[in-house]
Amino acid sequence: MNTNGYEFEKPLLELEKRIQDLLTYSEKQGIDLSAEIGELKHQFERQARRIYADLSPWKRVLVARHPDRPGTADYVKMIFDDFVELHGDRQFRDDAAMMCGLGTLGGERLMLIGHRKGHTTKERQRCNWGCAHPEGYRKAMLKMRLAEKLGLPIVTFVDTPGAYPGIGAEERGIAQAIAENMHGMSQMRVPILCVVIGEGSSGGALGIGLADRICMLEHAYYSVIGPEGCAAILFRTRDKREDAALALKLTSYDVRSMGIADEIVPEPVGGAHRDHREMGVRVKEAVLRNIKQLKEIPTEELLEKRYTRYRAIGRLLEGQPARG
Repeated sequence: MNTNGYEFEKPLLELEKRIQDLLTYSEKQGIDLSAEIGELKHQFERQARRIYADLSPWKRVLVARHPDRPGTADYVKMIFDDFVELHGDRQFRDDAAMMCGLGTLGGERLMLIGHRKGHTTKERQRCNWGCAHPEGYRKAMLKMRLAEKLGLPIVTFVDTPGAYPGIGAEERGIAQAIAENMHGMSQMRVPILCVVIGEGSSGGALGIGLADRICMLEHAYYSVIGPEGCAAILFRTRDKREDAALALKLTSYDVRSMGIADEIVPEPVGGAHRDHREMGVRVKEAVLRNIKQLKEIPTEELLEKRYTRYRAIGRLLEGQPARG
């Protein structure tokens, strides 16, 4: 049973508790309560559909950050037939916030690169809550170069509140590492698929986010900055984070409407954190389908399409007189 929840999820948490209590009582007493449990499950599904159909952008950000939401390491365990993690950037150290490795997914050999947040307090501290250092992005590019050499497609799982902003990261060249990754990925001669599985914020997301195709989970978000940071800059207070989330147009539906995301992967009723296994099935299907499609495109055409894709992002407004 999910025990972590937000204010808007309280009705769902109460129903989940009642269902769990009945299941426990039924098992202990040997009483058939399947009809009562079934009715509560129907109530839960109706309530969840109603709540999640009307989520504001800020609430979607909260869902994307849910502590029980499956992350890169969870998907590796759920959907890969085999996986060998690769470590280190050969310059400074291994960054646990960036998970890289060779794996087999439904018969497809590929290179996986993904942000890793961890679930326990100790894991989160080790992974720095998914905020990668320069060495994490250099590790990612090193493994991508290996994938290119082996002719393997690259799949990236984006889930980060941003690259680590500390002094050490700046001293070791975090901005340069992200820029070099984007430049390197733009010229990679193998298919690249990006899946935004949770948070996709700032340059931390872009460092492994330049791809031939971008899929987003339904309640994930993708933005130039997180709502709190945006509110602090625009409104001089983080309390305006809900207004900032609305202005940023960061939801999967907004990002797809702007032509940046290509596909939205639906989440189970109540969010991915309520059914890891079903979410894994859906992510696996989306990854396999898109990789197979991208592999059919000749390399030179793939590179041209990738170039055209990113040249087309953004709009230039003309006709307004300059003021000064």
